[in-house]
Amino acid sequence: MTRVTRAAHWSVAGLLLLLTGCSSTLHHEPTFPAGSIRLVAFASCDDLLNGVRTAAKAAVGPYGFGNNGLAIEGDRRAVAPGAQTAVDNAAGAKAAAPDSAPQNDYSGTNTNEPGVDEPDLVKTDGKRIVTLQGGVLRVVDVASKRVTGMLPLTDAAGYVSAGATELLLSGDHVLVLVPGGYGNPMPMRTGFAPAGAPSTATPVRPDPVGPQLLLVDLAGGPHLVGQYTVDGGLVDARQVGATVRVVVRSGPRITFGYDPSRANEAQRIAANQATIDQAALTDWLPRYAYDDATGHHTGQVDCTAVSRPSVYTGASMLTVLTFDLARPGLGSGDPISLVADGETVYSNGPSLYVAGYPDYATPRMPARTSTELYKFDTSQPGRPAFAAAGAVPGYLLNQYALSEWNGSLRVATTSVPSWQADQSSQSNQSSQTKTESTVYVLRPQGAALVETGRVSGLGKGERIYAVRFLGGTGYVVTFRQTDPLYTVDLRDPYAPKVVGELKINGYSAYLHPAGDNRLLGIGQDANAQGQTRGTQVSLFDVADPAKPSRLGQYQLQWAHSEAEFDPHAFLYWPATHLLVVPISAPGGVVATGARPASTPGGTATAVRPNSPAYGALALRVDANGFTELGMVTHPSGGNGYQYNAMIHRSLVIGETLWTVSDAGLAADDAKALTRVAWIPFG
Repeated sequence: MTRVTRAAHWSVAGLLLLLTGCSSTLHHEPTFPAGSIRLVAFASCDDLLNGVRTAAKAAVGPYGFGNNGLAIEGDRRAVAPGAQTAVDNAAGAKAAAPDSAPQNDYSGTNTNEPGVDEPDLVKTDGKRIVTLQGGVLRVVDVASKRVTGMLPLTDAAGYVSAGATELLLSGDHVLVLVPGGYGNPMPMRTGFAPAGAPSTATPVRPDPVGPQLLLVDLAGGPHLVGQYTVDGGLVDARQVGATVRVVVRSGPRITFGYDPSRANEAQRIAANQATIDQAALTDWLPRYAYDDATGHHTGQVDCTAVSRPSVYTGASMLTVLTFDLARPGLGSGDPISLVADGETVYSNGPSLYVAGYPDYATPRMPARTSTELYKFDTSQPGRPAFAAAGAVPGYLLNQYALSEWNGSLRVATTSVPSWQADQSSQSNQSSQTKTESTVYVLRPQGAALVETGRVSGLGKGERIYAVRFLGGTGYVVTFRQTDPLYTVDLRDPYAPKVVGELKINGYSAYLHPAGDNRLLGIGQDANAQGQTRGTQVSLFDVADPAKPSRLGQYQLQWAHSEAEFDPHAFLYWPATHLLVVPISAPGGVVATGARPASTPGGTATAVRPNSPAYGALALRVDANGFTELGMVTHPSGGNGYQYNAMIHRSLVIGETLWTVSDAGLAADDAKALTRVAWIPFG
């Protein structure tokens, strides 16, 4: 292991980036420690145009910019004017949020940081459950276990917006997020009819083409009260209280023509550069449009709200939007933009980070194996402020590879992307040894995120499969044949160090705190050759960071769990030590490593050749491992497709375990796992 101190920063030129805002005069360049690179701000809006033109011309290839990272998300449709509930909204108004209902203890979405909510397909406030399946928003009253409101998200032609799969909840307001991308026209209505009344508004295609945000009011039955569209593609969103930050990335709206007479790539590049020279600043600035009770509004990000790192391509732009869900409408989103790319969002509340990979942006830019980090100050309501920027070598696994604690940002990366590391693990040993992982510690110095320390050499020949930062300790799982679980002491940002390592077969793909110095992991079991053999749940004792140990494990051979790649599917309820995860095992499973609920002692191996293909596994976590409670299953629904019974999410509200699939919503007694209610979505 090696450590970099304050006196020795990156040797890779260009990795450390700084941000300032755009203004009408040139700012004096601040002085930073040796090894950092200073930023020259945009002097004016004309300077912004010249800058993005120059950068784009250097980056453009013979066929344009490529896809700018903006994947087309499929057919995303807007909400039809006046679309209303398919059940009695009068009854829904009474039962949607009953004032007399007791406030139960309940689990929310499993998130990276407490108090920072993330978009998901189901939300609850303990009195009602709001879920989104098949383009239909449903409200379920917890007390009566009845659907009290429905809102089909359809366009004027009646097509269901199946692309609407995530939402956020604050009070009586739901924000539905519909991803989008270029080449994906989405009709937008021009006005709102009173709730329950037919609409006369005519859908039109707005200037912006990209993600949509739909504001739904649950009071009086769910109905649409606001709609917002912006250029680009949705990256992610985070919510603190009633404030939601939405991150969008976009590319310039430049059409590159094709002329077959241009015989070589140099001629095509020259023609594309000439096209860029003719582009206006408005072709880079994202546009937005929104509808509310006052009518239809359009706008564009102001050039004075744009900043840039020291190195950029001009092929992409990040925009952070801010919405207050306590307000009756969405408004303009108060956008702030950065000439950069990004695909991973992390927030601890006061700070929001966007991380991206510049070498994926354009065909002609030289590859840079680094992750760029952009920090926004979100400690105050309203538009965030650019705070700092930096970069580290390597690639992130996901948002769990980022953590801010006591003023330091901890970042875990692998030296190559996950897909490349996986290919290397299947080739020869020499290519495997090129892969290793590192935990970096950065602290802000002015507008720079400056490295203060690092621990490198983790998992040589492997890649990161899971990361969790809990206070001053980091836990990193790497894997090729065995699963080293590293414990990293990060209490001193200038002297991080590995203090413990545990090697076991298989790996954990997600790590979750379980209190009392316990850590839960879910991933895959593997043999000595690294071949995976099915879902594995582990309980680790991390009381002594120098000697982590595994207290218990539960295995389902040939099974997989959605929680292995989506932590939102993972439920741990500390009050009763209940663990619930979705399971997919079409061929039947062999379960080992857990005591049946009826057998207090010992370990059992249960062969279930006729076990359900899809369900939710419920385990009780105790001091020595797991007690198996059973498997929750759903009927497949009216169309008979078995995959509709795949359970995606679990919630605990009071004494009830709720599970969600495409087929419906089930309520089971959380202790006995006996069915209390079944609410089909047919």
